[in-house]
Amino acid sequence: MGSVIAFSLFSKTEDTRTDAQMKEDEIILLLKRAKLSMMRGQLHGANGFLHQAIKLAHQTNNSQAIIYTYSLMANLAYVQGQLDNAEKLFKVAMSFMLSGGTPQDDNGVIEMSLKLATIYAGQEKNDLAKMGFQFCTESLEAKLEKFKELPAEEQSEELRKETRLLLGLTLDSHARYMVAIHRLSQAVVDYKQALLICQEEQGQTHPQSLVLMSDLATILDMQGRHDEALPLVKQAVELSREAGHPDQHVLLGNMAGILLHNDLFEESVKLYKESLALAQSAGDEEALEQIQEGLKEVANRRKAQKAEEAAKNKTD
Repeated sequence: MGSVIAFSLFSKTEDTRTDAQMKEDEIILLLKRAKLSMMRGQLHGANGFLHQAIKLAHQTNNSQAIIYTYSLMANLAYVQGQLDNAEKLFKVAMSFMLSGGTPQDDNGVIEMSLKLATIYAGQEKNDLAKMGFQFCTESLEAKLEKFKELPAEEQSEELRKETRLLLGLTLDSHARYMVAIHRLSQAVVDYKQALLICQEEQGQTHPQSLVLMSDLATILDMQGRHDEALPLVKQAVELSREAGHPDQHVLLGNMAGILLHNDLFEESVKLYKESLALAQSAGDEEALEQIQEGLKEVANRRKAQKAEEAAKNKTD
């Protein structure tokens, strides 16, 4: 009898939330569904949830939800390679932030500016890309200088670390852009600074530290600085084995390529094969393609070396 009364009371309980609260909860649920769909690779479904969320956010004039939803929509468009659409969406999100009183040097604004700079780089809009990267770098460096001038009780260690890591991300992104436009010397400078920041803030064995170390070694190798590149990538691989790096196959592939350029064919093939097995387990199609290309290059170089030796023997 008691359970029947309890059910009866429960069924009569009214939802005391206001209409605005109910719509806010609905927005939150839609955003959670969108993020879950993105994680599962269901991008079309995610896009549908986001459009429903932005409609509700505008209806309720929820500026925080508007900014966050436009940001997610922009990231989704970026992932899908829809750069023009991503550019427009990031600009809309930034416009809402700035018009709402968010300062230009806010990390959220700078992070979106960095995404825009990266988009311009991908579109080969070099002047805009250069200005974007410069704005991000200079804003973050100035912000970090301001932190030093603040009294100890006003300093936020969390915000300082977040700002410095964002500077590292900016330098990493700029380095990749420098590689794309064949300015390898500047890429080396950027990678070195980004690596130092990551190591100091997150530790030498952090996955991103190891990726940056490997990327720096790859650029040194591209410059023909093989003697500097090889010990650096070896260190990255050794640390990645100890730490159980999630993308160990990428680091192994990078090292195999550097060994190849040092004419260490046997060691190169061994690492390429190890990398291939790990990439297959991870289902990394892009890495698999690069590894297979590397193995082909090893075979071609071996063939060319044997032909050269045979020709030399004939002349002797």
